[in-house]
Amino acid sequence: MIRQAQDTVRRYLPRGGGGMGLALIGVVLVGIWGASGFYRVQPDEQGVVMRFGAFNRTTPPGWGYAIPWPVEAVSKPRVTRINRVDVGFRAPADSGQAVRPIPSRDVLEESMMLTGDENIIDIDFAVFWQIRDVADFLFNTRNTEATVKSAAESVMREVIGRTPIQPALTEARAQIEQDVRRGTQAILDQYRAGIEVTQVQLQKVDPPATVVDAFRDVQRANADRERARNEAESYRNDIIPRARGEAERLVQEAEGFRESQIARARGEAGRFVSVLTAYQAAQDVTVRRMYLETMEEILRRNPKVIVDDRLQGVVPLLNLGDQGRGVAGAVPQVMRQQAPPQPPQPAPSQGFGNNRPAGVSR
Repeated sequence: MIRQAQDTVRRYLPRGGGGMGLALIGVVLVGIWGASGFYRVQPDEQGVVMRFGAFNRTTPPGWGYAIPWPVEAVSKPRVTRINRVDVGFRAPADSGQAVRPIPSRDVLEESMMLTGDENIIDIDFAVFWQIRDVADFLFNTRNTEATVKSAAESVMREVIGRTPIQPALTEARAQIEQDVRRGTQAILDQYRAGIEVTQVQLQKVDPPATVVDAFRDVQRANADRERARNEAESYRNDIIPRARGEAERLVQEAEGFRESQIARARGEAGRFVSVLTAYQAAQDVTVRRMYLETMEEILRRNPKVIVDDRLQGVVPLLNLGDQGRGVAGAVPQVMRQQAPPQPPQPAPSQGFGNNRPAGVSR
Protein backbone atom coordinates (compact mmCIF):
# COMPACT_ATOMS: atom_id res chain seq x y z
CA MET A 1 0.00 0.00 0.00
CA ILE A 2 2.81 2.38 0.88
CA ARG A 3 4.63 1.55 -2.39
CA GLN A 4 1.49 2.31 -4.39
CA ALA A 5 1.20 5.66 -2.60
CA GLN A 6 4.85 6.45 -3.46
CA ASP A 7 4.30 5.63 -7.14
CA THR A 8 1.20 7.83 -7.24
CA VAL A 9 3.05 10.76 -5.67
CA ARG A 10 6.01 10.42 -8.08
CA ARG A 11 3.64 10.39 -11.04
CA TYR A 12 2.10 13.72 -10.17
CA LEU A 13 5.21 15.52 -8.84
CA PRO A 14 7.10 17.83 -11.24
CA ARG A 15 10.66 16.78 -12.23
CA GLY A 16 13.42 18.47 -10.35
CA GLY A 17 11.47 19.04 -7.11
CA GLY A 18 13.03 16.18 -5.13
CA GLY A 19 12.95 17.66 -1.58
CA MET A 20 9.44 18.88 -1.77
CA GLY A 21 8.28 15.58 -3.24
CA LEU A 22 9.77 13.59 -0.40
CA ALA A 23 8.06 15.80 2.14
CA LEU A 24 4.72 15.35 0.43
CA ILE A 25 5.21 11.60 0.32
CA GLY A 26 5.96 11.59 4.04
CA VAL A 27 2.81 13.57 4.82
CA VAL A 28 0.68 11.20 2.75
CA LEU A 29 2.18 8.16 4.42
CA VAL A 30 1.65 9.59 7.88
CA GLY A 31 -1.97 10.37 7.03
CA ILE A 32 -2.58 6.84 5.78
CA TRP A 33 -0.91 5.37 8.86
CA GLY A 34 -3.00 7.55 11.18
CA ALA A 35 -6.23 6.76 9.38
CA SER A 36 -5.62 3.02 9.78
CA GLY A 37 -6.27 3.39 13.52
CA PHE A 38 -10.05 3.65 13.12
CA TYR A 39 -11.96 0.45 13.89
CA ARG A 40 -15.56 -0.65 14.41
CA VAL A 41 -16.90 -2.94 17.14
CA GLN A 42 -20.03 -4.96 16.24
CA PRO A 43 -23.04 -5.17 18.65
CA ASP A 44 -22.13 -8.70 19.77
CA GLU A 45 -18.46 -7.81 20.31
CA GLN A 46 -16.33 -5.87 22.75
CA GLY A 47 -13.13 -4.06 21.77
CA VAL A 48 -9.93 -4.71 23.68
CA VAL A 49 -7.08 -2.28 23.02
CA MET A 50 -3.53 -3.53 23.67
CA ARG A 51 -0.59 -1.14 23.80
CA PHE A 52 2.70 -2.79 22.96
CA GLY A 53 1.07 -6.16 23.65
CA ALA A 54 -0.27 -5.28 27.13
CA PHE A 55 -3.90 -4.68 28.03
CA ASN A 56 -4.80 -1.00 27.96
CA ARG A 57 -8.60 -0.54 27.81
CA THR A 58 -11.90 -1.91 26.54
CA THR A 59 -14.31 -0.17 24.18
CA PRO A 60 -18.08 -0.66 23.69
CA PRO A 61 -19.76 -1.47 20.36
CA GLY A 62 -19.40 1.28 17.73
CA TRP A 63 -16.57 3.23 16.17
CA GLY A 64 -13.29 3.67 18.03
CA TYR A 65 -9.73 4.76 17.47
CA ALA A 66 -6.41 3.23 18.48
CA ILE A 67 -2.89 4.28 17.70
CA PRO A 68 -1.95 2.21 14.64
CA TRP A 69 0.59 -0.59 14.60
CA PRO A 70 3.06 -1.12 16.17
CA VAL A 71 1.86 1.00 19.10
CA GLU A 72 -1.62 -0.37 19.72
CA ALA A 73 -3.63 -3.32 18.48
CA VAL A 74 -7.36 -4.09 18.80
CA SER A 75 -8.99 -7.47 19.48
CA LYS A 76 -12.75 -7.87 19.17
CA PRO A 77 -14.02 -11.09 20.81
CA ARG A 78 -17.73 -11.96 20.57
CA VAL A 79 -18.92 -11.67 24.17
CA THR A 80 -22.62 -12.55 23.62
CA ARG A 81 -22.01 -15.75 21.69
CA ILE A 82 -22.83 -19.04 23.46
CA ASN A 83 -19.99 -21.48 22.83
CA ARG A 84 -20.26 -25.25 23.14
CA VAL A 85 -17.76 -27.92 24.14
CA ASP A 86 -18.64 -31.61 23.69
CA VAL A 87 -17.20 -34.17 26.12
CA GLY A 88 -17.40 -37.89 25.39
CA PHE A 89 -18.47 -37.50 21.76
CA ARG A 90 -17.80 -35.40 18.69
CA ALA A 91 -20.75 -33.96 16.83
CA PRO A 92 -20.35 -33.69 13.05
CA ALA A 93 -19.96 -30.26 11.49
CA ASP A 94 -23.19 -28.93 9.98
CA SER A 95 -22.36 -28.21 6.33
CA GLY A 96 -25.98 -27.94 5.24
CA GLN A 97 -25.35 -30.24 2.22
CA ALA A 98 -25.70 -33.68 3.75
CA VAL A 99 -28.78 -35.62 2.71
CA ARG A 100 -28.75 -37.76 5.87
CA PRO A 101 -27.58 -36.62 9.30
CA ILE A 102 -24.15 -37.96 10.16
CA PRO A 103 -24.11 -39.74 13.55
CA SER A 104 -21.84 -38.39 16.23
CA ARG A 105 -18.63 -40.20 17.08
CA ASP A 106 -18.27 -41.59 20.59
CA VAL A 107 -14.97 -40.98 22.41
CA LEU A 108 -14.72 -43.78 24.97
CA GLU A 109 -11.66 -42.44 26.76
CA GLU A 110 -13.71 -39.40 27.75
CA SER A 111 -17.15 -40.95 28.29
CA MET A 112 -16.34 -44.07 30.34
CA MET A 113 -16.60 -43.28 34.07
CA LEU A 114 -16.81 -45.20 37.35
CA THR A 115 -19.86 -44.66 39.58
CA GLY A 116 -20.02 -44.57 43.36
CA ASP A 117 -21.13 -48.22 43.58
CA GLU A 118 -18.24 -49.35 41.31
CA ASN A 119 -20.19 -49.69 38.07
CA ILE A 120 -19.07 -48.42 34.67
CA ILE A 121 -21.26 -45.87 32.93
CA ASP A 122 -21.06 -44.19 29.53
CA ILE A 123 -21.78 -40.45 29.74
CA ASP A 124 -21.83 -37.88 26.95
CA PHE A 125 -22.46 -34.25 27.82
CA ALA A 126 -22.08 -30.75 26.45
CA VAL A 127 -20.87 -27.58 28.20
CA PHE A 128 -22.20 -24.19 27.13
CA TRP A 129 -20.20 -21.07 28.04
CA GLN A 130 -19.71 -17.44 27.13
CA ILE A 131 -17.18 -14.68 27.81
CA ARG A 132 -17.73 -12.79 31.05
CA ASP A 133 -14.50 -10.73 31.30
CA VAL A 134 -12.68 -10.10 28.02
CA ALA A 135 -9.41 -9.04 29.66
CA ASP A 136 -9.15 -12.26 31.68
CA PHE A 137 -10.34 -14.27 28.69
CA LEU A 138 -7.59 -12.94 26.41
CA PHE A 139 -4.66 -12.81 28.80
CA ASN A 140 -5.13 -15.57 31.42
CA THR A 141 -5.87 -18.61 29.25
CA ARG A 142 -4.17 -19.81 26.10
CA ASN A 143 -6.47 -22.56 24.84
CA THR A 144 -9.89 -21.72 26.23
CA GLU A 145 -11.85 -24.63 24.74
CA ALA A 146 -9.37 -27.23 26.01
CA THR A 147 -9.40 -25.61 29.46
CA VAL A 148 -13.19 -25.72 29.69
CA LYS A 149 -13.25 -29.31 28.45
CA SER A 150 -10.64 -30.53 30.92
CA ALA A 151 -12.31 -28.79 33.88
CA ALA A 152 -15.78 -30.10 33.00
CA GLU A 153 -14.57 -33.67 32.48
CA SER A 154 -12.70 -33.64 35.79
CA VAL A 155 -15.73 -32.38 37.73
CA MET A 156 -18.04 -34.86 35.98
CA ARG A 157 -15.82 -37.78 37.00
CA GLU A 158 -15.82 -36.51 40.57
CA VAL A 159 -19.62 -36.16 40.70
CA ILE A 160 -20.25 -39.57 39.09
CA GLY A 161 -17.69 -41.14 41.43
CA ARG A 162 -19.90 -40.38 44.43
CA THR A 163 -23.26 -41.17 42.76
CA PRO A 164 -24.69 -44.73 42.46
CA ILE A 165 -25.52 -45.92 38.98
CA GLN A 166 -29.29 -46.21 39.46
CA PRO A 167 -29.88 -42.54 40.41
CA ALA A 168 -27.43 -41.46 37.72
CA LEU A 169 -29.56 -43.22 35.11
CA THR A 170 -32.91 -41.90 36.38
CA GLU A 171 -33.80 -39.16 38.81
CA ALA A 172 -30.36 -37.65 39.57
CA ARG A 173 -29.64 -36.32 36.07
CA ALA A 174 -30.71 -32.74 36.82
CA GLN A 175 -28.74 -32.71 40.08
CA ILE A 176 -25.63 -34.00 38.27
CA GLU A 177 -25.91 -31.21 35.70
CA GLN A 178 -26.15 -28.56 38.39
CA ASP A 179 -23.23 -29.99 40.40
CA VAL A 180 -21.00 -30.19 37.32
CA ARG A 181 -21.85 -26.63 36.27
CA ARG A 182 -21.03 -25.25 39.72
CA GLY A 183 -17.81 -27.25 39.99
CA THR A 184 -16.60 -26.25 36.52
CA GLN A 185 -17.37 -22.60 37.23
CA ALA A 186 -15.40 -22.76 40.47
CA ILE A 187 -12.33 -24.15 38.67
CA LEU A 188 -12.50 -21.52 35.91
CA ASP A 189 -12.86 -18.78 38.52
CA GLN A 190 -9.67 -20.03 40.18
CA TYR A 191 -7.95 -19.81 36.79
CA ARG A 192 -9.41 -16.31 36.27
CA ALA A 193 -10.40 -17.43 32.79
CA GLY A 194 -13.10 -14.78 32.36
CA ILE A 195 -15.63 -17.45 31.34
CA GLU A 196 -19.17 -18.07 32.61
CA VAL A 197 -20.57 -21.60 32.29
CA THR A 198 -24.25 -21.16 31.42
CA GLN A 199 -25.36 -24.79 31.19
CA VAL A 200 -24.21 -28.42 31.37
CA GLN A 201 -26.43 -30.77 29.38
CA LEU A 202 -26.29 -34.57 29.59
CA GLN A 203 -26.67 -36.08 26.14
CA LYS A 204 -26.43 -39.81 26.94
CA VAL A 205 -26.25 -41.73 30.21
CA ASP A 206 -26.15 -45.50 29.55
CA PRO A 207 -24.32 -48.59 30.69
CA PRO A 208 -21.55 -49.78 28.37
CA ALA A 209 -22.87 -51.28 25.15
CA THR A 210 -21.19 -54.64 25.83
CA VAL A 211 -23.13 -55.25 29.07
CA VAL A 212 -26.34 -53.31 28.43
CA ASP A 213 -28.49 -56.47 28.07
CA ALA A 214 -27.25 -57.96 31.35
CA PHE A 215 -27.66 -54.60 33.03
CA ARG A 216 -31.28 -54.37 31.87
CA ASP A 217 -31.95 -57.85 33.25
CA VAL A 218 -30.55 -56.76 36.58
CA GLN A 219 -32.71 -53.62 36.50
CA ARG A 220 -35.82 -55.67 35.81
CA ALA A 221 -34.97 -58.01 38.69
CA ASN A 222 -34.47 -55.02 40.97
CA ALA A 223 -37.81 -53.60 39.87
CA ASP A 224 -39.54 -56.93 40.63
CA ARG A 225 -37.86 -57.03 44.03
CA GLU A 226 -39.01 -53.50 44.83
CA ARG A 227 -42.54 -54.33 43.71
CA ALA A 228 -42.68 -57.44 45.91
CA ARG A 229 -41.27 -55.47 48.82
CA ASN A 230 -43.84 -52.71 48.36
CA GLU A 231 -46.67 -55.27 48.25
CA ALA A 232 -45.39 -56.88 51.46
CA GLU A 233 -45.10 -53.48 53.12
CA SER A 234 -48.63 -52.63 52.04
CA TYR A 235 -49.98 -55.90 53.46
CA ARG A 236 -48.10 -55.37 56.71
CA ASN A 237 -49.34 -51.81 57.01
CA ASP A 238 -52.89 -53.09 56.52
CA ILE A 239 -52.93 -56.15 58.79
CA ILE A 240 -50.86 -54.91 61.74
CA PRO A 241 -53.01 -51.83 62.55
CA ARG A 242 -56.12 -53.95 62.15
CA ALA A 243 -54.81 -56.58 64.59
CA ARG A 244 -53.72 -53.89 67.02
CA GLY A 245 -57.14 -52.29 66.84
CA GLU A 246 -58.86 -55.63 67.45
CA ALA A 247 -56.60 -56.36 70.42
CA GLU A 248 -57.23 -52.91 71.83
CA ARG A 249 -60.97 -53.40 71.39
CA LEU A 250 -60.87 -56.70 73.30
CA VAL A 251 -58.81 -55.13 76.05
CA GLN A 252 -61.25 -52.23 76.32
CA GLU A 253 -64.23 -54.59 76.40
CA ALA A 254 -62.59 -56.67 79.13
CA GLU A 255 -61.78 -53.53 81.10
CA GLY A 256 -65.36 -52.33 80.74
CA PHE A 257 -66.74 -55.71 81.80
CA ARG A 258 -64.45 -55.78 84.83
CA GLU A 259 -65.44 -52.28 85.86
CA SER A 260 -69.13 -53.06 85.40
CA GLN A 261 -68.87 -56.25 87.48
CA ILE A 262 -66.99 -54.45 90.23
CA ALA A 263 -69.51 -51.61 90.23
CA ARG A 264 -72.40 -54.07 90.24
CA ALA A 265 -70.91 -56.05 93.11
CA ARG A 266 -70.30 -52.89 95.08
CA GLY A 267 -73.87 -51.76 94.35
CA GLU A 268 -75.28 -55.10 95.50
CA ALA A 269 -73.18 -54.98 98.66
CA GLY A 270 -74.29 -51.43 99.35
CA ARG A 271 -77.90 -52.38 98.71
CA PHE A 272 -77.64 -55.32 101.07
CA VAL A 273 -76.11 -53.13 103.75
CA SER A 274 -78.85 -50.51 103.30
CA VAL A 275 -81.57 -53.18 103.48
CA LEU A 276 -80.02 -54.64 106.60
CA THR A 277 -79.87 -51.21 108.18
CA ALA A 278 -83.51 -50.54 107.28
CA TYR A 279 -84.54 -53.96 108.59
CA GLN A 280 -82.83 -53.31 111.88
CA ALA A 281 -84.63 -49.97 112.14
CA ALA A 282 -88.16 -51.12 111.05
CA GLN A 283 -88.65 -54.84 110.68
CA ASP A 284 -92.36 -54.92 109.67
CA VAL A 285 -92.11 -52.26 106.99
CA THR A 286 -88.92 -53.74 105.63
CA VAL A 287 -90.36 -57.25 105.36
CA ARG A 288 -93.45 -55.96 103.53
CA ARG A 289 -91.35 -53.88 101.18
CA MET A 290 -89.09 -56.85 100.44
CA TYR A 291 -92.17 -58.97 99.73
CA LEU A 292 -93.60 -56.38 97.32
CA GLU A 293 -90.31 -55.94 95.52
CA THR A 294 -89.91 -59.71 95.20
CA MET A 295 -93.41 -60.12 93.78
CA GLU A 296 -92.82 -57.24 91.39
CA GLU A 297 -89.72 -58.93 90.12
CA ILE A 298 -91.48 -62.28 89.76
CA LEU A 299 -94.48 -60.80 87.94
CA ARG A 300 -92.24 -58.76 85.68
CA ARG A 301 -90.35 -61.80 84.45
CA ASN A 302 -93.26 -64.29 84.22
CA PRO A 303 -96.63 -64.36 82.38
CA LYS A 304 -99.44 -62.67 84.29
CA VAL A 305 -102.96 -64.05 84.58
CA ILE A 306 -105.89 -62.02 85.94
CA VAL A 307 -108.67 -64.18 87.45
CA ASP A 308 -112.13 -62.95 88.45
CA ASP A 309 -113.14 -64.96 91.54
CA ARG A 310 -116.81 -64.19 90.96
CA LEU A 311 -116.91 -66.36 87.84
CA GLN A 312 -117.23 -70.12 87.92
CA GLY A 313 -116.02 -72.62 85.35
CA VAL A 314 -114.70 -71.11 82.16
CA VAL A 315 -112.88 -67.84 82.89
CA PRO A 316 -111.59 -65.31 80.30
CA LEU A 317 -107.88 -64.82 80.81
CA LEU A 318 -106.07 -61.62 79.85
CA ASN A 319 -102.61 -62.77 78.83
CA LEU A 320 -100.73 -59.58 79.69
CA GLY A 321 -97.33 -61.21 79.85
CA ASP A 322 -97.32 -62.10 76.11
CA GLN A 323 -98.03 -58.65 74.68
CA GLY A 324 -94.35 -57.97 74.04
CA ARG A 325 -94.09 -61.26 72.12
CA GLY A 326 -96.86 -60.46 69.66
CA VAL A 327 -99.74 -62.37 71.41
CA ALA A 328 -102.90 -60.24 71.77
CA GLY A 329 -106.50 -60.85 72.86
CA ALA A 330 -108.10 -62.93 75.58
CA VAL A 331 -107.71 -66.71 75.62
CA PRO A 332 -110.47 -68.71 77.41
CA GLN A 333 -109.12 -71.32 79.78
CA VAL A 334 -110.56 -73.48 82.55
CA MET A 335 -109.11 -72.74 85.96
CA ARG A 336 -110.00 -73.57 89.50
CA GLN A 337 -110.66 -70.86 91.94
CA GLN A 338 -107.76 -70.30 94.19
CA ALA A 339 -107.43 -68.01 97.12
CA PRO A 340 -105.25 -65.01 96.39
CA PRO A 341 -101.76 -65.26 97.85
CA GLN A 342 -101.31 -63.57 101.18
CA PRO A 343 -98.16 -61.80 102.21
CA PRO A 344 -96.23 -63.53 104.96
CA GLN A 345 -96.86 -62.22 108.42
CA PRO A 346 -93.96 -61.43 110.64
CA ALA A 347 -93.48 -63.59 113.68
CA PRO A 348 -93.97 -62.10 117.11
CA SER A 349 -91.14 -59.89 118.06
CA GLN A 350 -88.70 -61.85 120.19
CA GLY A 351 -85.51 -60.03 119.39
CA PHE A 352 -83.60 -59.30 116.27
CA GLY A 353 -82.43 -62.85 115.73
CA ASN A 354 -85.99 -64.28 115.50
CA ASN A 355 -87.53 -61.53 113.33
CA ARG A 356 -85.17 -61.42 110.29
CA PRO A 357 -86.68 -62.62 106.99
CA ALA A 358 -85.60 -65.65 105.08
CA GLY A 359 -82.43 -65.09 103.15
CA VAL A 360 -81.14 -62.36 105.54
CA SER A 361 -78.22 -63.42 107.60
CA ARG A 362 -76.24 -61.65 110.16
